[in-house]
Amino acid sequence: MGDKLGKIDPHVFEQFISTKCGFNREEVSVGPNFGVDASIVDLPGTMAMAMTSDPLTLLPSLGLEESAWLSVQLMANDMATTGYAPMYGQFVLNLPSTFSKSDFQKYWDYIHIFCSKIGIAITGGHTGFIEGQNSTIAGGGTFVSIAPKTKILVSKYAKPGDVILVTKSCAISSTAILAMCFPETVTNKLGSEIQQQACATFYQTSSLEDALSAVGQNREHNDVTAMHDVTEGGVLGAIYELATASNNGAIIYNDKLPIGILQSEVCKLFSLDPRYCIGAGSMIITCKQGSAKKVINRLARENIFCSEVGKIAHREQGIKLVTNNIANDLLYNENDPYWAAFFKALNSGWK
Repeated sequence: MGDKLGKIDPHVFEQFISTKCGFNREEVSVGPNFGVDASIVDLPGTMAMAMTSDPLTLLPSLGLEESAWLSVQLMANDMATTGYAPMYGQFVLNLPSTFSKSDFQKYWDYIHIFCSKIGIAITGGHTGFIEGQNSTIAGGGTFVSIAPKTKILVSKYAKPGDVILVTKSCAISSTAILAMCFPETVTNKLGSEIQQQACATFYQTSSLEDALSAVGQNREHNDVTAMHDVTEGGVLGAIYELATASNNGAIIYNDKLPIGILQSEVCKLFSLDPRYCIGAGSMIITCKQGSAKKVINRLARENIFCSEVGKIAHREQGIKLVTNNIANDLLYNENDPYWAAFFKALNSGWK
């Protein structure tokens, strides 16, 4: 495990966590699951509480505003998979001892602003300064929402026959962050226009609007069956996770996966396959057969591009990637290649 970067792999999750989750409370309707973004606890009556947690980002090379944006939006993306925006937030900040009060004020001001825009009340947490803390992770947070239990979506609810949709492009966040952290290299190799345009996609790393547009701002549409946001492992990893979480197979058509020109060029420079690297900002959506055009049109009205890339299959069919009419098993990459590429560029002196 020591040489692995990114999320815990499914085998380790099964071995150490899945059967050891404390006291068994019957009101926990959805607990920890591989490929599931939110946990659900049934409340008295018709409502339920959805919860999701994630690390908080602190990347000085990226900037305090940008770090705060990722801290809020990546958790909000997880909650968005339920079909609802987050309502309450808890933040645990473990900051470097060298982090100045003025930088802390800027970082927290942006956390406050981004939460306010989404409608999140910050309800508590913990703040501390830690000697020797040099990580790009500044702690962790939890978002909570209360919604009708029959309306809340979870990635494990996908069914065989459902159509798989992908919003925007593969590798949105990878591309933006690499262009922002290595501006000279990207400019020298790809030109200033691509570097600037790639940086501009940074604020597309929220998929909250994607989710709310798909189900309707008032949750009026019932043709979406499940959603899963794209993080480590990229779009293909996210589809694999959703299929596995729902105990299903999947058929994915390689030539239908959306890869923008910017994402293609920047990933090529860093020797990355955009289909497999971190892609926050893109949402995997499954919908009932015959509903794909309706969902795509809803997103188009909000200027959000959406592609139909395959379908959920029965478990025994496996998870297949079809390339040039040949179907091969989709292998789950437990190590997102983005991290290795980022640190290789950093250690090579790329600027």
